[in-house]
Amino acid sequence: MSKIYNYCAFYVSEPFNESSLGAQASKDFCYYNMLKAWKGSDSTFPFNNAHDTTYNVRDNSDWETTLKPRLRERLRNSKNIVLFLSDNTINSKAVKEEIEYGINTLNIPVIVIYPDLKTKEDLLTSNKKSLNNVVKNLWSKLPIFRDSKTKVPVLHVPMNKETIKMALNNSDFRADSGKKPSDYFYN
Repeated sequence: MSKIYNYCAFYVSEPFNESSLGAQASKDFCYYNMLKAWKGSDSTFPFNNAHDTTYNVRDNSDWETTLKPRLRERLRNSKNIVLFLSDNTINSKAVKEEIEYGINTLNIPVIVIYPDLKTKEDLLTSNKKSLNNVVKNLWSKLPIFRDSKTKVPVLHVPMNKETIKMALNNSDFRADSGKKPSDYFYN
């Protein structure tokens, strides 16, 4: 399998069951579903869901023998990680594993979507030259991301369909692109 997929990392309460009402009420899971809906209504939307490549992973299966290997398989086949980082995000076992393995082992670039921020300007300082403290404070919700992100290129985007489309089409944020590890944003 070639690296053509986008691996979505998002928080949901554990244990996870996609068909339960609890999963549907998890805001980060709803944002992930928005990407799937955009792809469903527009086949040109550049989202190729890595989660469709193996069986569901957050079920009552054993973490070490079933769930973790499936997450890792999906990550190995992915060109980037799409991380949803919101006020609702919690540092769960699965998200820690996804970020740890994806960044620190596979060196996969990350596209961070901030669902609570709607425009590119919402992410930036007033001079539009750097990311603001609202964004930086969200990194503390996932210490593994905050502490590992300097190893790969990271593109920060708001929850805006056109900006996300631009990010997903950006070849600099794909595995083996050669892009220098750093924080990037559109202004």
